[in-house]
Amino acid sequence: MVDASIVATVFVVLIAMLMNFSVHKIEEGHVAVYYRGGALLSQISTPGFHMMIPLLTSYRTVQVTLQTDEVKNVPCGTSGGVMIYFDRIEVVNHLQQDSVYDIVKNYTADYDKTLIFNKVHHELNQFCSVHNLHEVYIDLFDQIDENLKNALQRDLNEMAPGLKIQAVRVTKPKIPETIRKNYELMENEKTKLLIAREHQKVVEKDAETERKKALIEAEKVAQVSKIQYEQKIMEKESLQRMSEIEDLIHVARQKSRTDADFYQIQRQAEANKLLLTPEYLEMKRTEAIANNAKVYYGPNIPNFFWAEPSGVQNQVPPSTSTSRTSNGKSSTTKNQ
Repeated sequence: MVDASIVATVFVVLIAMLMNFSVHKIEEGHVAVYYRGGALLSQISTPGFHMMIPLLTSYRTVQVTLQTDEVKNVPCGTSGGVMIYFDRIEVVNHLQQDSVYDIVKNYTADYDKTLIFNKVHHELNQFCSVHNLHEVYIDLFDQIDENLKNALQRDLNEMAPGLKIQAVRVTKPKIPETIRKNYELMENEKTKLLIAREHQKVVEKDAETERKKALIEAEKVAQVSKIQYEQKIMEKESLQRMSEIEDLIHVARQKSRTDADFYQIQRQAEANKLLLTPEYLEMKRTEAIANNAKVYYGPNIPNFFWAEPSGVQNQVPPSTSTSRTSNGKSSTTKNQ
């Protein structure tokens, strides 16, 4: 009985060990490839728990989501012979699940070392070899990321179509200390120059603004003066027009008055012509003599009423008239 229990215990332990080595877990975002006797199997496992034959079969997980590979301390020699180092280069890539088997079969599960790391070294050295330090460090540095990404993707389209490069980030390269200080001084001088240029632009802009403002003010004053001048001219013209109208009114009024006077005189003359007949004049003369306060006496009294020949009249002796003054006394006058 003791032997049977020992055998059972050993059997259970062996089964547990086999189960422990045969059951494995695949994390989300990864797949598993299997090797048996060193040969890659075509089976690919998705995330979850899976079983395999222990000791004979082994597995490797491969990430099929976005991952970032870092290539550190990449040496690079420029065309001028200066050795620089890129401290860190990050390559964001994505392996499609359908291409896992082909890529692992051709480049192993560590495919990124062959397809990315080595290619980054090669492309950077080619880039540095045809450019000088100033171009690599300053002028063309902003183009390294895009150029490196395009070069990697172009080769991967031929060698591993299922591997896509999403982005490449390159840090500023390390250069010798003396050269770095010179570049810092140069950048400081360049910064000062840019500041001076910007200050000059600001001053010129302010001067231009002031000039435009003065021009606008001058135009405004000129326009106001022009308006005032035109207004004065209009006022003078209005006064002149008013004077002309008043003159016309005065002339018309004088003409009307003259015409009225002329008409009145004309009508009066016509009336007098009709009125002053010889009989009317004789009547008026008689009334005038009758209303006279003087008293005539002498031989010439009839001559005042009836006209006689001039020769006879001259021979008549003068008559005497008596008139009463205002104080009641009478006065005598000789008439020739």
